[in-house]
Amino acid sequence: MRNTKSKLFFSILYPSLFVLAIWGIKLFELAQNISLFTFGLFPRTFHGLLGIITSPLLHSDFNHLIANSPSLIILGAVILYFYRPIAFQIFFWVYLMTGFWVWTLARDAYHIGASGIIYGFVTFLFFSGVFRKDSRLLSLSLFVVFLYGSTLWGVLPLKSGMSWESHLLGALAGTLTAYYFRKEGPVSQKYDLGEEEENEKIDVTGFGESFESQDKNPEDS
Repeated sequence: MRNTKSKLFFSILYPSLFVLAIWGIKLFELAQNISLFTFGLFPRTFHGLLGIITSPLLHSDFNHLIANSPSLIILGAVILYFYRPIAFQIFFWVYLMTGFWVWTLARDAYHIGASGIIYGFVTFLFFSGVFRKDSRLLSLSLFVVFLYGSTLWGVLPLKSGMSWESHLLGALAGTLTAYYFRKEGPVSQKYDLGEEEENEKIDVTGFGESFESQDKNPEDS
């Protein structure tokens, strides 16, 4: 029980620290009466390369930040809890692949926000269960679909000022990451019940919006 509580605590702690950091940046902007959107990701420019790292840390306003914060904590905690051995690798690859592809393929605009990471987490959790064909992880996949299925509309260019490219490319990054790590992470462990050679064994699984570049305004994700 103590190990379970500790595992749950740290699974929530790390995503919460990430969210706390992005809130700190927004409060710094407010205190200094400045906007850091020019540190966002501007595709195919040298100065925009920095945005691959910085853009998920920046948000256009508090509504944008409030919209992203719960999902970052919930999805991050789920990945850390069920995929602990590879959780930080998942975060690393979703983060960098999404940013690099947005820098390479997206519209000329400042792209900011952590929604690309959120879409990457959603598709990772869904497709990981599918690729692994594990009943418990498939149940988790269905739960993620129940919570976030409606967000799939965000990968389409339906709303002005929204970086649908970050959503789409983040979703692709999550899918590819799920496939790459399909044989790593949670593994089934077999427990011998002490019968003869024909004994049964039980398998237990451990478990951007964006703004048009004409006036250099940021697009949120």
